[in-house]
Amino acid sequence: MWRRLVNLFRGFVGLFISGLERQNPQALIEVEKENLRKQIARFNDNLATHAGFCERLMRQVKNLETQERDLAAKAAANLKVGNRNAAGQYALQLKTVKEQLDENRKQLEAAESTYKKLVKSRDVSVRDAQDKIEKLKRMMTETEMLEAQAELQEMVTGMGTPTGGSGDTLNRVEEYLTERRDKAAGKARVAASSIDT
Repeated sequence: MWRRLVNLFRGFVGLFISGLERQNPQALIEVEKENLRKQIARFNDNLATHAGFCERLMRQVKNLETQERDLAAKAAANLKVGNRNAAGQYALQLKTVKEQLDENRKQLEAAESTYKKLVKSRDVSVRDAQDKIEKLKRMMTETEMLEAQAELQEMVTGMGTPTGGSGDTLNRVEEYLTERRDKAAGKARVAASSIDT
């Protein structure tokens, strides 16, 4: 029993809210615009975090490239001097740095690709939402114009009908005003003739 009452209450609330939404679509459009702004802000915040990750990878790649050049130069210099032991150690370090560099470059490439896809996805979503909002605004304006036109047409149709409605009222008012005008003109005439006498 309680569940049925709750369902009934929800139904009434839903009908009430639907009625309010129908009466004020402009408010709904404004709410959706505000929601879109908030979603874009959250998305941009996450996008900035991802861009920061890309920047960190770029910095790591540059550092590893510098280390690679230094280690290669040190290994070559030690090999030239005949210090094979030190040259071998630098060569091992160089190999490790190259592996790290390759891995970081792959990660950077994937991260940059993901970043570009996210930016494109955001732009497409925003453009679609803005197009939809603009379409709704145009529809609302067109609907208001058509409603006003229909109201005017109904008024014109009501004025032209000889029986009932506002047409009869206007005819009666015209008769009353004509009678009053004629009576006032008659009084003015009588007053003017009594001044002569």
